[in-house]
Amino acid sequence: MTSNKLIRSLLLLVLLPIYSIAQNISVKDTAPEVYIVQKGDTLWGISNMYLDKPWQWPELWRTNTYITNPHLIYPGDELRLVKNEKGETVLEVKREAAKPEIKLSPEGVKSLKAANPIPALPWSVIKPYIENEMIMTKQVYDRYPYVLGNEEGAVRYATDNLILGKAARRSKENLSIVRKQNELLDMEGNFIGLQVRYLAKAKLVDTELNNQALIRILEANLEVKRGDKIIPAVSAEPNEVMLVAAQNQTGFIIDDLEQHNLLGKFNVVVLDLGSDQVSAGTVMGIYSQGPRIVDGKQPKYEGESDTIRSAFSQGDEISQPALKVGEVLVFKSFDTASYALITKSAKVIKRGMIVAKP
Repeated sequence: MTSNKLIRSLLLLVLLPIYSIAQNISVKDTAPEVYIVQKGDTLWGISNMYLDKPWQWPELWRTNTYITNPHLIYPGDELRLVKNEKGETVLEVKREAAKPEIKLSPEGVKSLKAANPIPALPWSVIKPYIENEMIMTKQVYDRYPYVLGNEEGAVRYATDNLILGKAARRSKENLSIVRKQNELLDMEGNFIGLQVRYLAKAKLVDTELNNQALIRILEANLEVKRGDKIIPAVSAEPNEVMLVAAQNQTGFIIDDLEQHNLLGKFNVVVLDLGSDQVSAGTVMGIYSQGPRIVDGKQPKYEGESDTIRSAFSQGDEISQPALKVGEVLVFKSFDTASYALITKSAKVIKRGMIVAKP
């Protein structure tokens, strides 16, 4: 049985008693009857204010025809808990007509400024990872052109330096310079991708060269070196986040981005689930599974020692149930892996813990 099949069977044992009950929305007793959305609020924070299961947020709006997208709420919105005709608790919003704001560009052009909804996640926490971190396959990384050097013979480059790089097949004017940082391995030791670090914002200067490109570094977060890769500009804006609970997806926490062995709330972890399985806004439970037990006259944990293991080689191996210890919220997904924010933890979170439906 593969590891994925194994954790699916284990999780069913743990979660069936929960999911055999109808999925009614449970509004917290402490939820405010009226709340005015404030600047600095997040959708996740407000959802937690009202619900034990914040991913059920859209269900609170199910009879509200005024709101077409419950994930878009704005500072100044007045949220009201009411009962509908069926006696169900639902959320309504009172929103005043937005007053147009005038925005003046550096060129002196006036335009209307649209109101911005509150962010889904604490931007200050995830901003460094959206801006500075990404995951690529080795094939994609190797395909990008790289930095060659500059006219001064320097080996390190910073903001405003002019550098020469290999030309891309399809030139883009706005560029980013990145560097391989780490190899990602799944729980069986298989390579699944490269963690890539953003170094600098850059711009193409000259496209008339045959096999090279002249590039100006506009803003460097870290020093650029020869061999660093040149890729099309990376957007620093998060994708639209739609809160949704994972269903059949199962995976593992395989790494973290802060080089900590012990993790907790608001730390960022790497999941071995790619964009074909999860997307920004997917909520997953974190599950901890104890070591297997070798049954016998004196039960022992598997791997206590070779001597003990051989003595009980005829005993049955018992897999312990996976118990829920926290939750994660995916905020960025790539082809082979994804980044997720730990939003709740009842114990220390470690590599190897299982993620599945919350």
